[in-house]
Amino acid sequence: MSKQCDFTGWATKNDIQCSDGRIIRQNAFKDSDGCTVPLVWMHQHSKPANVLGHALLENRPEGVFAYCTFNDTEAGKNSKLLVQHGDIVSLSIYANQLQQSGPNVMHGMIREVSLVMAGANPGASIQSVTMAHSDGSIEELEDQAIIYTGENIELAHGDIPTAAPVEPEKESMPTEGSDGGELMHADGEGGDGGKTVKDVFDSFTEEQKQVVYFLIGQAVKQAQGEGSSDEGEGESDMKHNEDEGESDMKYNAFDGESEGKGGYLAHSMTSDEQNLIISDMKRFGSLKESFLAHQEEMGIKGINYIAHSTDIERSENVQNYGVNDPSFLFPEARSLNNPPAFISRRMDWVAGVMSGTSHTPFSRIKSVFADITEDEARAKGYIKGKTKKEEVFSLLKRTTTPTTVYKKQKMDRDDIIDITDFDIVAWLKGEMRIMLDEEIARAVLIGDGRLVSDDDHIDETNIRPIWKDDPLFTINATLKFAANATDDDKAKSIIKAAVKSRKEYRGSGTPTFFTTEDTLTDMLLLEDGIGHRLYKSETEVAQAMRVSKIVTVPVFENQTRAVDGKTRTLIGLIVNLRDYTIGADKGGSVNMFDDFDIDVNQQKYLIETRCSGALTVPYSAIALESESTTT
Repeated sequence: MSKQCDFTGWATKNDIQCSDGRIIRQNAFKDSDGCTVPLVWMHQHSKPANVLGHALLENRPEGVFAYCTFNDTEAGKNSKLLVQHGDIVSLSIYANQLQQSGPNVMHGMIREVSLVMAGANPGASIQSVTMAHSDGSIEELEDQAIIYTGENIELAHGDIPTAAPVEPEKESMPTEGSDGGELMHADGEGGDGGKTVKDVFDSFTEEQKQVVYFLIGQAVKQAQGEGSSDEGEGESDMKHNEDEGESDMKYNAFDGESEGKGGYLAHSMTSDEQNLIISDMKRFGSLKESFLAHQEEMGIKGINYIAHSTDIERSENVQNYGVNDPSFLFPEARSLNNPPAFISRRMDWVAGVMSGTSHTPFSRIKSVFADITEDEARAKGYIKGKTKKEEVFSLLKRTTTPTTVYKKQKMDRDDIIDITDFDIVAWLKGEMRIMLDEEIARAVLIGDGRLVSDDDHIDETNIRPIWKDDPLFTINATLKFAANATDDDKAKSIIKAAVKSRKEYRGSGTPTFFTTEDTLTDMLLLEDGIGHRLYKSETEVAQAMRVSKIVTVPVFENQTRAVDGKTRTLIGLIVNLRDYTIGADKGGSVNMFDDFDIDVNQQKYLIETRCSGALTVPYSAIALESESTTT
């Protein structure tokens, strides 16, 4: 490889952690070995005059070494003198086609080497991402970057500012009416009480200094013609403050189509606007106050930087005191209920139904009865000389077979792992058991309510609902209310019907009255002729109805069925659940199953039971229903 050049140095070094966490690994730019790339001033690709010469690249174990030669242009000759004199001591590279594994940069192509002015941190950093097309347009991509290094070259040391802030002690503040290209000292007329520009500048806050840097950078850019619309589009660069180690972002012409992943100030001011703000600085007391005072008239909504990533939340509130949008500092909201509480219907009645029924270890239930209520079964008197007659009675039999009731759920395994505040699996399984028990209890009392044609319908010949059971088991007491009947009238009629129906009841012990909350409320609010409550508690209402207790069931609300072409509305059920039997074979009781689907990385859960249910005692339940009439 030829070593004839004007100077040499490291374009980039390996295994140095960048400020954003990236690390350039060995041989990341091995494909650039032996390549000759342009030597450019400050990565400014928009003008041919910025090309200073070329650099011959050599890939080494430590990094990429550059042999740089200047051309004979005025810019090249001037830059050669700067390097020889030691005024420029840094190099950086522009690379694209980056490939990364985590933070490690494994591959890329170096497209140019630049002379840069300010020293950066001792490590490498990727500060912006751009790609230049052959037609000169710019598209921002994550596989390209300008990479800066702080490693010394033989004559130099590296980083890239786009518009370095002018040292205040060497420049003066522009006066009103100037174009921002020249800066003048603020002494003599219009001075600040004999203070130098440096004295005024040193009194600024850091935020005020940033505004000054921006304004001067804009003025310099306009003076150089870099801000004109006909110069194409630019690239987002970052400059480093060598003394303070801070980074200031500005707009770059390589970034025309996007709003700069490198970031830039949200408002671009004209020179007149800049001069107005600076000239009013003394009147407002500070440059900051002057800048804020002119925001509205210039359409500036505040100095906001565009985030590098769309998932970074930025403040939209701008205030001129304290912390900008202090809500960012508020503590995170804390959950008061982990795991989350379920919003469900009242479930207290479910446990009473499930525990109150009888249970058998077999699922096929057969009930056999002999009907001895007919006259043929009566005992007979004997008359001497007559033939004695045999007794005749009927046998009744009913068989109930089991059905399967289930509930299924699934979760992505990634979600299960990521939810760490509580045991999501146990929480899901608890919900599944709650809903399974409610469904069985509903099926026992009134049926599941879904259409027979529905695939999810629980067959009512397998779990027989008490409300719709055969008249041999459930006594139907139908009330007919007049259209103008009041709630008090209906409540009194319900109590009377419950008491009168007891003469046909043949169930075990004292039954329970299952009804709605509205029905119980109407009965509790009954009053006598002078406004005294007839019943002071649910216990007194239960005693009046000849039941052991009253249980309200939310699923009884608005339950209707058609009988003989008429619609009947359920009021309540009077039954002792010991007369209802639920049967399940061994293995058919409630079981929970877990399964993992490898193909889709999902954990699946199933809870199911296979059981049957039916009343096993004749005339053991009373169904109170209503039919509305027009008179």
